[in-house]
Amino acid sequence: MIYITRRERFSAAHRMFREDWTDEKNQDLYGNCSNPNWHGHNYELFVTVKGSINPETGYLVNLKDLSRLLQNAVIEKMDHKNLNIEVDFLKGKILTSENIAIAIWHELNFGIQSLGAELHCVKIIETENNYVEYFGN
Repeated sequence: MIYITRRERFSAAHRMFREDWTDEKNQDLYGNCSNPNWHGHNYELFVTVKGSINPETGYLVNLKDLSRLLQNAVIEKMDHKNLNIEVDFLKGKILTSENIAIAIWHELNFGIQSLGAELHCVKIIETENNYVEYFGN
């Protein structure tokens, strides 16, 4: 088994809140991340795939194909967007890093399989001090 990771970057705005709560209750739980006028991050996305090396190509996956998949399925949809209102696969979710990582996993899983690999991990770095990793469980 071999593991390969591709890094991509995107910038986006979002707000962490529950629509059924008051602004005050959201503020108490989420703090400045619940600003009604949004806040933003320069995200780093790491996608790790695993599998066996194809003896014919010497690759697990062609990294150009993996990058293209990440661009089409995730980056183009999220980069310089308001995640709460402009990204279809995030609608209706509380946009914590945890939920963003899970949603990205679901967006990528079938495409990764079509490349002949298995999705191992989606890692999102939100700030220099905070990141989340999701392994599909």
